[in-house]
Amino acid sequence: MNFLKSPWPWYVAGPLIGLSVPLLMLIGNKALGISSSLRHICAACLPGKIPFFQYDWKKESWNLWFVGGIALGALLVLLFLGNGEPVALNPSTIAALKANGVQEFDEILPGDIFNWGNAFNGTGLLFFVTGGFLVGFGTRYAGGCTSGHSIYGISTLQWPSLVATVCFMAGGFAMTHLILPPLMRWLLL
Repeated sequence: MNFLKSPWPWYVAGPLIGLSVPLLMLIGNKALGISSSLRHICAACLPGKIPFFQYDWKKESWNLWFVGGIALGALLVLLFLGNGEPVALNPSTIAALKANGVQEFDEILPGDIFNWGNAFNGTGLLFFVTGGFLVGFGTRYAGGCTSGHSIYGISTLQWPSLVATVCFMAGGFAMTHLILPPLMRWLLL
């Protein structure tokens, strides 16, 4: 059980994730992607005549089972395979976060930001609502999410996926090093 409870090294986890692409292609000529499942859920549940949701979503219902399996797997790990220890972060990451006002590192997400008390104030509005909107907008604008482009798209040699992945990475670096530090100091200090 210790093997399952400890983090797997990149050279094991990475190839396992990568092998999901050819497995999905061999099983049913399916493309890996997570964000499309939200479209399928909306197409199934929204009775309106919105053109974006007018398609045969049942042909893609496998994707809903795939995402449900990810959620179920996460729940099983949380309930049965958690080691009870805080997430192991690099000491330089902890120092950088502390310099920006984050002090709680006992959970998987910093409790200073991600807590129920912040769900209905300016911090929650900024991080949860605005952040969620930007992620959703970026996913739609890019024509897919990071898993669809970076794992599936690049492995199938799609040029737009390489461009999207470079933009994801550039945006992530800019957010991490240029935008987030002053924003966090303003909100948390």
